[in-house]
Amino acid sequence: MVITKYPAREEWAQIIERPHLDTSELNQTVASVLADVKTRGDEAVKGYELKFDHVDLDTLAVSEAEMEEARNSVSADLQQAIEMAYSNIRKFHESQRFRSKKVETQPGVVCWQKSIAIEKVGLYIPGGTAPLFSTVLMLATPAKIAGCKDIVLCTPPDREGKVNPAILMAARVAGVSSIFKIGGVQAIGAMAYGTETVPKVYKVFGPGNQYVMCAKQQVSLSDVAIDMPAGPSEVCVIADEMANPEFVAADLLSQAEHGADSQVILITTSYKLIDDVQQEVDRQLSSLPRKEIAQKALENSRIILVRDRKEAIDLSNAYAPEHLVIQTEDWELFAEHVVNAGSVFLGRYACESAGDYASGTNHTLPTHGYATAYNGVNLDSYCRKVTFQHLSEEGVRSIGHAVELMAEAEQLDAHKNAMTVRLRAIGK
Repeated sequence: MVITKYPAREEWAQIIERPHLDTSELNQTVASVLADVKTRGDEAVKGYELKFDHVDLDTLAVSEAEMEEARNSVSADLQQAIEMAYSNIRKFHESQRFRSKKVETQPGVVCWQKSIAIEKVGLYIPGGTAPLFSTVLMLATPAKIAGCKDIVLCTPPDREGKVNPAILMAARVAGVSSIFKIGGVQAIGAMAYGTETVPKVYKVFGPGNQYVMCAKQQVSLSDVAIDMPAGPSEVCVIADEMANPEFVAADLLSQAEHGADSQVILITTSYKLIDDVQQEVDRQLSSLPRKEIAQKALENSRIILVRDRKEAIDLSNAYAPEHLVIQTEDWELFAEHVVNAGSVFLGRYACESAGDYASGTNHTLPTHGYATAYNGVNLDSYCRKVTFQHLSEEGVRSIGHAVELMAEAEQLDAHKNAMTVRLRAIGK
């Protein structure tokens, strides 16, 4: 990890810059695959499954027999863990239910909102080096609570045409409608356009590699909504002299093992903590099965020594991390000043892994600085707020003349007339 000591504020933008990728070739490749899936449907999807996932599929849908086989192959302990995580995620997201309230803005003018579920949603679940069955719970649980009628899930199969059993188990627990053995760009295309087998959805959710993220952004231009723009995973840890170096190192490595393009940052006011954390990172890294992946991520990562607590939180807000871990003695004070972050973990015992799996908050979060404008997935992500209004005769009298004046000033005579005929009808 690169160490930077007491950087001036004018240097911050360069220090916290994410790694850049040349996406010109990537965009062309993704566009080509999407166009093929749009044109040839299932045939194209199966061809890309053979090319990219190295599996020759007769059918794309996961059968009920495969679901039952998966249930029997997942250990009882893991099933219990999945069910406990599901229960916590469900409790937290149920608390987000929208309660509509009618408001009389003027006498006789009543306005209100209604939350209506998106009818068809698509969930993408990575299944390569890390089969993210926890993401099934994070995405499908709020979709079910919101009342989405069709919850479609796509995930890549292994070379035997099987889907990871824990993914299938989580899908059943969370209430997924249908599951398809499709990965990568072809999965995003199938859900965005629809094929002979895969239904077209109205919004696509879920993480993925740079190809999946690029595909989501391309289809969002004209074909389907997406949850949020996203990039590689990241964590920022703010720690002071009271932090536990072992905990800090573990938090940094837990994110670094996601992928070689992940980024981790430690911001600290303690010079001594830097040495202690580096030693712990080396010690823990040596025994990780995903050591090589984490090591590459660490090459793009930083330790930043700042002068005081204000600089620490200001720098974190400038970075706008996906995950923010605050391991300081006065974490409550820090928390009050958090402006830009996807999800925040407070105190020495709140590791980022808790939110990834079982605390109840959602782990599908904005990355690459998008936390300045986007929030993570929540219940509202699966709903639309439709506005309603009712005007009585009294309401027409209350705002009618103002509407006429404003429409006339904008030179929209038909708009003015729509109100004028009503005013005339009530004798005003």
